[in-house]
Amino acid sequence: MSSTVYFIDFRATYKKNFLAKLDGLMTAAGLNDRIKKRELVAIKLHFGELGNTAFIRPVYLRQIVKTVKATGALPFLTDANTLYAGTRGHAPQHLVTAIQNGFDYSVIEAPLVIADGLRGRTETAVPVNKKWFKNVFIGSEIINADAFISVAHFKGHELSGYGGTIKNIGMGCASRRGKMDQHSNVAPKVKKKKCIGCGECVAHCAQHAIFLKDKKAHIDPEKCIGCGECIIVCEQNAVQIQWNQSVPVFMEKMAEYAKGVLDTKTGKSLFINFINHVSPGCDCLPYNDAPLVGDIGVVASTDPVAIDQASVDLVNKAPALHHTCLSAPAGPGKGPGKGPGEDKFKGVYPHIDWEHQLEYAESIGLGSREYALVPVE
Repeated sequence: MSSTVYFIDFRATYKKNFLAKLDGLMTAAGLNDRIKKRELVAIKLHFGELGNTAFIRPVYLRQIVKTVKATGALPFLTDANTLYAGTRGHAPQHLVTAIQNGFDYSVIEAPLVIADGLRGRTETAVPVNKKWFKNVFIGSEIINADAFISVAHFKGHELSGYGGTIKNIGMGCASRRGKMDQHSNVAPKVKKKKCIGCGECVAHCAQHAIFLKDKKAHIDPEKCIGCGECIIVCEQNAVQIQWNQSVPVFMEKMAEYAKGVLDTKTGKSLFINFINHVSPGCDCLPYNDAPLVGDIGVVASTDPVAIDQASVDLVNKAPALHHTCLSAPAGPGKGPGKGPGEDKFKGVYPHIDWEHQLEYAESIGLGSREYALVPVE
């Protein structure tokens, strides 16, 4: 069954600026049917790692907050702590990072709440009874909210090919234990010829799974939780993901976690993807590379699968910008490449089948890949 995905571009006029269009998008997508007066509304976003500038602009979130408040509901911004040793590993540091990146109350006019508490252990077990999990572990403050709005920056991702609504919910709402559940089968490997024994990966491994031997890094797979921090910090590109069945499993686990979150918010959730500054990597990185395509617009839907499928299609239909990391030659049809209609995400990550994320999500009843794109005037 086809789902509706609503769309606005970034065009604006004196009579109607972009923020007014964003308000209209949320209304058209059914916000008023999803939340009620005095309800607590969790607005789930990614605050961005320090050093990253590709995350959604705070001024856009202020408009979303304003639109929610107009219904009489009480919104708050939220995210869950990370596994890796970055700038969002526990609530105090996470909140400081959010404020430094512009998500302060004085800007947003909504409070910040870290969903899984001080150290990522404030969690609620939610039954899903799927292929990989009987229960998933979600940040309790998201479960405790009356309604849920996912606001995702749509971009590329090192493990899932792309990151959108499904990842923002499945990975983003999970507690520390939940994130470990999803990553646990993704152990990277060290290319010994590239490793210079600098020890950066050792210093950044929160699980003490990496050690130096004979001036080369070694990873203990029994301790490794697959958070990927070592991949990020290695300037020699010596630590790499093992491209095997573990990556599809990671996608399936992420979809099951998203299902767990949304099963607690039936009829009480809305999804928004910002398709601008489509960076090749996650906002978890302490930097961001040049965007792959030009700014496209914003989509909203009540179907998390349809909105991600529509977002991928919009990106792939667009021509790539010059001076990006895309190096795959332009190929015919839907192959990886830089041209309109060619797959930008496989152009960056040729070994990742990003479609598997959507196929599995659809198979477990998360939503439909069939959609109708409806422009909002």
